[in-house]
Amino acid sequence: MAAMQSEAVIIGHLCLDIFPGFPIGGKSISDIFIPGKLIDIDGAVFSVGGAANNTGQALHRLGFPVSIIGKVGDDFFGEAILNTIRKTDERLVRDMIISPGEGSSFTLILNPPGIDRVFLHAAATNSTFVSDDVPQSSLDGPRLMHFGYPPLMRNFYLNDGEETKKLLLRGKKRGLTTSLDMARPDPDAPAGKIDWLRFLENVLPDVDVFLPSVDEITFMLERKLFDEILLRSGSSNPAAFMDMDTISAIADRLLAMGPAIVCLKLGNQGFYLKTTASAERLGDMGPLTPTDRAAWLGRELVTPCRTVVVAGTTGAGDSTIAGFLGSLLKGMSPEEAAMMAVGAGGASVEKIDSSSGIPSWEAVKERLDKGWPLDESALIPADWKALPGGVWSGN
Repeated sequence: MAAMQSEAVIIGHLCLDIFPGFPIGGKSISDIFIPGKLIDIDGAVFSVGGAANNTGQALHRLGFPVSIIGKVGDDFFGEAILNTIRKTDERLVRDMIISPGEGSSFTLILNPPGIDRVFLHAAATNSTFVSDDVPQSSLDGPRLMHFGYPPLMRNFYLNDGEETKKLLLRGKKRGLTTSLDMARPDPDAPAGKIDWLRFLENVLPDVDVFLPSVDEITFMLERKLFDEILLRSGSSNPAAFMDMDTISAIADRLLAMGPAIVCLKLGNQGFYLKTTASAERLGDMGPLTPTDRAAWLGRELVTPCRTVVVAGTTGAGDSTIAGFLGSLLKGMSPEEAAMMAVGAGGASVEKIDSSSGIPSWEAVKERLDKGWPLDESALIPADWKALPGGVWSGN
């Protein structure tokens, strides 16, 4: 197969997800999982998860040449991960890190009908991954380096994120635009107990585009507020219980730490975007610096999700990121970028897995241009200005 020059290198968390098929449920887990009991299941479904795969596959399906970099072992699960990605395009895994003698990360998802899911997760190679594992050659040629889920990768969150910072600096020194996605830490795990403010202050000066979800960044910056919102929302939709002033203030705090662009994923409430008011910082974004800088300078936008029939939400946030980053690669306006973000995210949830629902870039754009209906449950401030395409501006 012909060589492919990547426009983006997507690095981060990678694992194999295993879903045993339970034909029956019960009132509780204890009704099913009884010591000594043999449980008949209807086979199992295997899929690859994690930020590297989800965002990378989504960008690939949208039509962008990318390479995916995660760390796997030379075991059965590692081979399953590589073979699954190869089925899309074998060139996607050409820079993958394979560590001899290590076991690969996997998650066993126990989801009997009618019962809350239980996750059995082995971090494995995600816990041994370090910046120096990333091949230097993989950073030569792309315009964008995206890194995802450091809260789920031990070495990348320890010591105020020094390994994350090291990786981002490697990208910046090679002249790449850098972007970063996060994940919500388990409050009871070691990652839930670190000082995330110090982490952010350390790494965000080297991030051009920061794209966390609003709930995970609230967990990191305003834990008391996060707990209050979680109590009110029942964890089903935290963004619906936040007002735009609070969201805007969070974005301002993040911009003050260094990024040029902050995007907050709002779940089924849509997508929020705020950009730096500094022309100097915007011009320091590397290859993806907007051509029309005036259009991107000091902007605040929000767009609702588009209406869909949801089959599964796995990877929706990662696909949303892919839509936004693809817009930067194409040099689009902030309004178009916000629309493509929710377009890619919306298409992804129409299939049960993370990315097979995503069509070509042209197909997503055409659906949006033809008036893909807005989800009217989104909370748009009454004083924000409506723009064409279902985007609202706060300035």
